[in-house]
Amino acid sequence: MKLCIGKSLPKGNLIAPPSKSAAHRILICAGLSKGESTVKNVALSQDIQATLNCLEAIGCKVKIDGNTVKIKGIENFDSIGQKILECNESGSTLRFFIPICLLGNGKVTLRGSEKLISRPLGIYKEICERQNIEMISDACTVTLNGKLKEDTFEIQGNISSQFISGLMFALPLLKKDSVIKIIPPFESKPYVDMTADTLNAFGVLTEMSDNEIKITGAQKYSPQNMTIEGDWSNAAFLYALKESGADIAVHGVSRESKQGDRICIDYFKKLKEGFCTLDVTDCPDLAPILFAFALKYNGAKFTGTDRLRLKESDRISCMQEELEKFGAEFTVGENEVEIAKKDFHMPTETIYGHNDHRIVMATAFLLMHTGGELDGYEAVRKSYPDFFDVMKNSGVKIDYLT
Repeated sequence: MKLCIGKSLPKGNLIAPPSKSAAHRILICAGLSKGESTVKNVALSQDIQATLNCLEAIGCKVKIDGNTVKIKGIENFDSIGQKILECNESGSTLRFFIPICLLGNGKVTLRGSEKLISRPLGIYKEICERQNIEMISDACTVTLNGKLKEDTFEIQGNISSQFISGLMFALPLLKKDSVIKIIPPFESKPYVDMTADTLNAFGVLTEMSDNEIKITGAQKYSPQNMTIEGDWSNAAFLYALKESGADIAVHGVSRESKQGDRICIDYFKKLKEGFCTLDVTDCPDLAPILFAFALKYNGAKFTGTDRLRLKESDRISCMQEELEKFGAEFTVGENEVEIAKKDFHMPTETIYGHNDHRIVMATAFLLMHTGGELDGYEAVRKSYPDFFDVMKNSGVKIDYLT
């Protein structure tokens, strides 16, 4: 699906959408609680809908009323067996639910797109092999048969924090204590801190040190009434526009948030000051908009980029392909990307979104400064479904072509 963006910037007050990262965690904890929780300010993006569908599949009762979700938690984990969980394209949903599915008895199948199932799951495969749990993957499914046991789990800290968070949801419900040891470097730690804070809000305690998490067994989740905070990952696109001249005020996010992507404001300021080196190890979701922002201003070197190849797309090669249409000069090294300081211009051909919501929004940021066509804009449904409607209602010239 295509749209055309005319050279124009938004104006007015813009509200950041609810945090997808926080919503996954709060909704899952509500589903693991005995009793009913109420969660407000939920944006029903494709990823969040996947998590809600999986909660229903394992036995939770879900009622949606506008942006409020009521969840009655699972009564009996033994009933999880023989279920099919639809994860669609949500990596968080898949990785969070694998350990949860291992709390029950019998076979459970998690299904998703080929791109999703192809993303790394080796950490869970190693755990399953060690605990004699059957884990079989094909192009679009992961099938589990077995029950998770208490253990000391050693996890590589530089692959994805989602494996750590997934275990953190399940381990407190086992009878005995467990330990998660993170093998340095520990990347994306703010996301693990967010998981720990959410568990604590639902009455589940963890003891965290630099590279170790101690989890007491036989704990219980307690239902809560909570409101999802604003999302810094998506607010970053709004702040990029604000910092590049848009007459907007951004509301709905707090600088006190535990979300690591709040660093976007500091990074945008550094990029405007001159060529700089920025580490995206703990904020990989910011990389696309930071790449685009660097092209508009002074160029930059980005380190900690290797994991960008394992997202919804290969965000290094895809961003390189699209930004070169604007005149960018990319240099890709080992775990780093450099974007030279160069004048950018209206793209020489249609921009393609690569079915990646963050690439779509990052390139749309540049198109608002140059004008041009964007193919595949519908990918924003994954996290920020009304992004282009918000932009159009705020004064950006947008024509939907197909």
